[in-house]
Amino acid sequence: MDKLKRSQRMVLLTKELTENPGKIFSLNYFCERYQSAKSSISEDLNIIRDIFSESDEGHLKTISGVTGGVVFYPYLGDRAEKSFLKELAKDLSKGDRILPGGYLYMTDLIYSPDILRKLAKIFAKKFRETKPDYIVTIETKGIPLALMTAETFGVPLVIIRDSSRVTEGSAVNINYVSGSNHTISTMSLAKRTLPENSKVIVIDDFMKAGGTAKGMIDLLGEFNAEILGMGILITTAEPENKLVKEYLSLLSLETLNSETREVQIAVKE
Repeated sequence: MDKLKRSQRMVLLTKELTENPGKIFSLNYFCERYQSAKSSISEDLNIIRDIFSESDEGHLKTISGVTGGVVFYPYLGDRAEKSFLKELAKDLSKGDRILPGGYLYMTDLIYSPDILRKLAKIFAKKFRETKPDYIVTIETKGIPLALMTAETFGVPLVIIRDSSRVTEGSAVNINYVSGSNHTISTMSLAKRTLPENSKVIVIDDFMKAGGTAKGMIDLLGEFNAEILGMGILITTAEPENKLVKEYLSLLSLETLNSETREVQIAVKE
């Protein structure tokens, strides 16, 4: 690569950092890649750090030591987060989203890359200090949100299945009881997908009574995994006492009345 102007170098530095969140870059790597002195790269990174801090778009952290360098953690600032969640709750509160059987249609939103990217940044900010090895979810609707969250942390995604797959090898299977309708179901996790004693964050799109969430916790316990946190997009206000106690939700489904076509989604404080 030919020697670049400083403005060009900073654009490429910013691009590489934002496209690889959670990845530690050494100063030597940037010096060799952009044929620049370490002092020049350090000045560039300080400017980028200040811009991210002032715009509330992320945090560029310096890692000290022999294997140190810099790592970028994206997040959504407090004001932007509140505004975004408020608009999302408003959109989800439209009566025409009620489906037969008392279900809430939200696929268009939870499959939108722009919305998912912002939700992932919110979860990344709230769990930033946990340093997970993996993000875990259960198929299927929670996969896009969990995948985007995994990308934001810079770690792999692990998917718990509702049945074992021959293409994934031997698996651990458990039965769990749904907290809402008390039916017995099965969930499965391939042994190769999650090493023993991994540190994980569980991400899912919806929780009612918490039966599925508790099932995931029990299954992860079979792998001796350390659950650093559980992030849920929407939880229902009722039942108030869930089968799991430790979780963080962004929105609350307060009311859903099929007859009056009334839906009320609130931002969790």
